[in-house]
Amino acid sequence: MKKERVGNVRVAVLDRELFVSYYSLTIGAAIFLALIMFFTRTIPLYAVEARVVPSDFRFNFNTPGVLIEAGSMDTSSSPYFWVNSGAKLILNAQGAGSTVIGNLPTSDPFRILYAANNPEDTDNGYHPQNIFRLLTRSTWQNSGQEVTFRIKAQNLSNSSNRQGHNGVLLMSRYANSANLYYAGIRNDGQAIIKKKINGAYYTLAGAQIFGTASQYNRSSNPSLLPLNTWMRLKTEVTNQADGSVKINLFLDRENTGHYTSILSTTDNNVGGTALRAAGYGGIRTDFMDVEFENYRNVQI
Repeated sequence: MKKERVGNVRVAVLDRELFVSYYSLTIGAAIFLALIMFFTRTIPLYAVEARVVPSDFRFNFNTPGVLIEAGSMDTSSSPYFWVNSGAKLILNAQGAGSTVIGNLPTSDPFRILYAANNPEDTDNGYHPQNIFRLLTRSTWQNSGQEVTFRIKAQNLSNSSNRQGHNGVLLMSRYANSANLYYAGIRNDGQAIIKKKINGAYYTLAGAQIFGTASQYNRSSNPSLLPLNTWMRLKTEVTNQADGSVKINLFLDRENTGHYTSILSTTDNNVGGTALRAAGYGGIRTDFMDVEFENYRNVQI
């Protein structure tokens, strides 16, 4: 019997049967959850191996289904992606993927699990998409990464972590949750490029792109980003001969196919050695419902 962690659930797989246990639940509640997960297929029966992808990898989200959060990359049921946080990536036949949209049902197993583990950030489990993290299972070094997205709703959680720095971000050179680059646009209207090393954040570049800094207000004007507008975000991350890493950020505000360069910076060992090794790519969104189209990661 092999035990693995799937999200916040401990999973044991034995002879094609799935059993779920949860530390703070009674045995009866654990059995109830296991039955729900098994019969609704909200947790996959099998993990799959990561697939080798081409140097120009494209994913259009057009295979209907749900990719659910897994406790490790190796236990993901997708050969291409790992839902690290946020419960579910939902895919439809029209070629769009999304975070959870709206509230999870009260009886949804992930609603129950997030309510027990992180009720503050997920509104008692109803909005696990508030902390959505989707990672590639392929590693990338010098690459251009892009995705089309549309913010459907802002989730005005009471969490103290809902702030202006939340947004839609592309992650690069991801080694683990404590070491990566990310870049994108934030609710306070800023474009940002940041480095996280050994768990500490360092701002490498920033600029006001939407509105003005004084317009943002957590209560009365909680986001300067447009709703229901398709935009496209792109990053380029490349090693330089002097040992630094160059990071460029682009935005196509109208999704017309024409990017504007909005930020460019170089990591000259800020806060620690530049992250030059290949790492995973991915998408991060905070406290919002978001749709995605046409993900791409290409070697440059």
